[in-house]
Amino acid sequence: MILFKKGDELKKYLIKKAVEGISIGFVPTMGALHEGHLSLIRAAKEKNGLVVSSIFVNPTQFNDQQDYLHYPKTIDQDILLLEKSACDVLFLPDVQEIYPSGYLPDHYALGSLETVLEGKYRPGHFQGVCQVVDRLLAIVMPSTLFLGQKDYQQCMVIARLIHLKQYATDLHIVPTMRETSGLAMSSRNLRLNEQDRKKAAAIYAGLTHLKSRLKPGKIQSLCDDIANDLLRAGFEKVDYISIANAKTLDPVEEWDGETALVALAAVFLSGIRLIDNIPLT
Repeated sequence: MILFKKGDELKKYLIKKAVEGISIGFVPTMGALHEGHLSLIRAAKEKNGLVVSSIFVNPTQFNDQQDYLHYPKTIDQDILLLEKSACDVLFLPDVQEIYPSGYLPDHYALGSLETVLEGKYRPGHFQGVCQVVDRLLAIVMPSTLFLGQKDYQQCMVIARLIHLKQYATDLHIVPTMRETSGLAMSSRNLRLNEQDRKKAAAIYAGLTHLKSRLKPGKIQSLCDDIANDLLRAGFEKVDYISIANAKTLDPVEEWDGETALVALAAVFLSGIRLIDNIPLT
């Protein structure tokens, strides 16, 4: 695996590979890698001649400075995992490399995606996501970008970014990887103790229970029931349990039995914000 810290050097290397007709798969990460990330690397390897991953904890997408400062950092282990997964190139920039002096961010027209769910509870978050992904795509110029379905809304935002900036990049969404308990794999899980990790499995259990009870008609009470169950189980806060249109993320309170739906959750356990989602239809 080749490691680059400078974007211009990486770009020169990748342009040469592209001229040779080699397709490039890209997996951007913030490090603290787990099996979910590695599943993206494997998917990229299956579809491309060369796989690039990046590790960069992006400061512009954090609403909470403490969350940014405490985000898990396991760089030595991450490099080892990428090497074992046959990743070809790692881009490891610092903040100055991504946001150089004089950098002026664009404002990205994300529409309602910026005002619902994560957009509502983390104002400005998706502008920060778009800033870093825009910079990375401009450097890597991948044939295909690989993202995990756990970040459902973020996947939709990045699809919008690719369209807005007219990148010649296909977006490939890989299903969420889960621990044996059902808990969605996440770098933030490293901040949970063993007891909390067991308790956190109730998020997925709640969403699957909601799915089992879904039928046409008024459905908002299903979300309320799951939120109350989680609070009773010891979760200190529920930002949202929502049933939404799978293509627009508009909330759905009454279902016609045909519209594609997704259930999404964002909850706090021991001060750690955890998100998950499952398709309902």
